[in-house]
Amino acid sequence: MLFVLCGAIFLEGIDIAMLNVALPSIRADLGLSTGTLQWVMSAYVLGYGGFMLLGGRAADLFGRRRMFLFWLTVFLLFSGLGGLADDGWTLIAARFVTGVAAAFMTPAGLSLVTTTFAAGPQRDRALLIYSGTAAGGFSTGLVVGGLLTTAGWRWVFFAPVLLSAVILLAALRFLPTTADAAGGPRTERLDVLGAITVTAAIVLLVLGVERAAHTGGRQTAGTLGAALALLAVFVLVERRTTVPLVRLGIFRNTALVRANLIAMLLFGAFFGFQFVAVLYLREYRGWSELRTSFALLVIGLDAILSPTLTPRLIRRFGSARVIFAGMLTAALAYALFARVGADWTYAAMFPAFLLLGLSFALVYGPLTIVGTEGIAAREQGLAGGLLYTSFQFGAALGLSAVTAVSASVGGGDPLDGYHAALLVPLAAALLAAAISAFGLARGRGTGRSPEPAPAPVSAPVS
Repeated sequence: MLFVLCGAIFLEGIDIAMLNVALPSIRADLGLSTGTLQWVMSAYVLGYGGFMLLGGRAADLFGRRRMFLFWLTVFLLFSGLGGLADDGWTLIAARFVTGVAAAFMTPAGLSLVTTTFAAGPQRDRALLIYSGTAAGGFSTGLVVGGLLTTAGWRWVFFAPVLLSAVILLAALRFLPTTADAAGGPRTERLDVLGAITVTAAIVLLVLGVERAAHTGGRQTAGTLGAALALLAVFVLVERRTTVPLVRLGIFRNTALVRANLIAMLLFGAFFGFQFVAVLYLREYRGWSELRTSFALLVIGLDAILSPTLTPRLIRRFGSARVIFAGMLTAALAYALFARVGADWTYAAMFPAFLLLGLSFALVYGPLTIVGTEGIAAREQGLAGGLLYTSFQFGAALGLSAVTAVSASVGGGDPLDGYHAALLVPLAAALLAAAISAFGLARGRGTGRSPEPAPAPVSAPVS
């Protein structure tokens, strides 16, 4: 079962990475403008980040295996549609639905891991293997995407179809049917009003952040203002309904809140850094897609370290200390690369990439442990949805921030813009380290707070 679930999260990682590499070829073949090309990426982020919370709760209520299988099938079909697209808007629509499918599939897979493996070392090891596979998918996708694009960008969409089909057949065989009985009570129903308001709010938040660097300040403020208003409505709905989509009491778990804040900053820093690094290598230095992919491959070191080194460090020092050390390591990596010069050799860049891979091994997996510990089994999908929503929103925020800073500073020499933009991931990593320091007071453990038991479903929950 773990092999199947790792295959799915590997698929999700490799799909995103391969598309990043193929974007220039897609634009050249379909004749897309820069704005339309931006939407090829933004549509996936909107679908993924906007529906993740709903997907996590749906897994709890309607069955994790059922949700996983159905949305994996949707992922397969619409990935194939993207490969057949002959115009930009068909491709954008396919990417949006693919993102929605991933938003339902990913928390279902994570909650299958957390509810199947016993809490403690067994679950921790499984989560670290799972998160390491996700990172391995992303780093592998950078190289595979470059190779497939040389044969034709459509293979970047057709390859996930083949992989999805294999995973789907294996899932039908190996995922336990009892997983569908592990969700919420059959008397519960989906909080429709809460689902509509929170999904619309998150979509608007991601949209506002994603487009902040490309639209006027008034439009961005309007989008974000509408998102905040919908979030306020969502909170009111959740306080009054007897069966909330998100039990607000879950946020009393300080370790969960801390893990989600760090997750947002971790991905914001990493995706912002990757964006600047790729621009520097591809456009400023003129490196090929494949050469750039291989240059960044060392970051995928965490796929090896997560299931091997990280479990030993957690047993010795506890998740809180490991996460703190990992964020300091990330800050050091960003600080080293922030001095990048016009003619740096790869040897000069290598230490930063190596440290970044190490930092992900120390942070990404332990965050999935801390973010799901102390949570009742019937809310594991919700906890996973919260964590992955934080990852996606952080990625959108980081990309928007570095784009805005680079564009405002790099009018003359692009290198000046890169230097300024690289301060964004550095600041985010330092802030994440400061937040993670609050968990150190709990010693060598994971630093979790006991989760209060859910209130009876017959009474309002606040």
